[in-house]
Amino acid sequence: MRVRKKSWTISEYENNKHIVHNPQQHKGNWNELFGNNNPIYLEIGCGKGRFISQNAILNSDINFIGIERQSTIAATAARNVSECKNVFIIHGDVENILDFFESGEIKRLYINFCDPWPKKKWYKRRLTYRKFLEDYKTLFKDNGEIFFKTDNTILFEFSLNEFCANGWQLSNISLDLHKSDFEGNIMTEYEEKFSGKGFPIYRLEARWKK
Repeated sequence: MRVRKKSWTISEYENNKHIVHNPQQHKGNWNELFGNNNPIYLEIGCGKGRFISQNAILNSDINFIGIERQSTIAATAARNVSECKNVFIIHGDVENILDFFESGEIKRLYINFCDPWPKKKWYKRRLTYRKFLEDYKTLFKDNGEIFFKTDNTILFEFSLNEFCANGWQLSNISLDLHKSDFEGNIMTEYEEKFSGKGFPIYRLEARWKK
């Protein structure tokens, strides 16, 4: 989806200190950028930053990084996390994720409402396709976890199969998150909109241990 630029976004994108324009330069040294040795959690497709900013506020002992490929949205996210000392936003693409981080730097990965790529011929583009899952294993090195949410039934069923086939351990699987007893859920902008229309939200946790 093409996003219309607002008058302030170019300046925000160029000057906001929370945006990392050259993430390759920090590979293996992200903790130096944060100024501490706290664990790093990564959100792929952070959107406007609601989820990551609220997570950062609630977890000051965790460092958070969001990846967003659209510059205008990355600028919006950076503005929305401006009060958070433990958040950076990467303007980049998940395809290059292994260029951004050293193996073992990331401990948790959030994938929230990614593009479902609904046509069968597009399945290799889904962020839970096995090629990506192998990349995430490399990212985690010895162990790590993925928290995944979607409103798309086909994508969720596909993801269950891919995780299982790729050796991940699944837990906290929910077929209707907002009607479950799960506590501590932080909603994205997209989640609030579509759950408000009555769409069920699917969620799972996947853990990798070498």
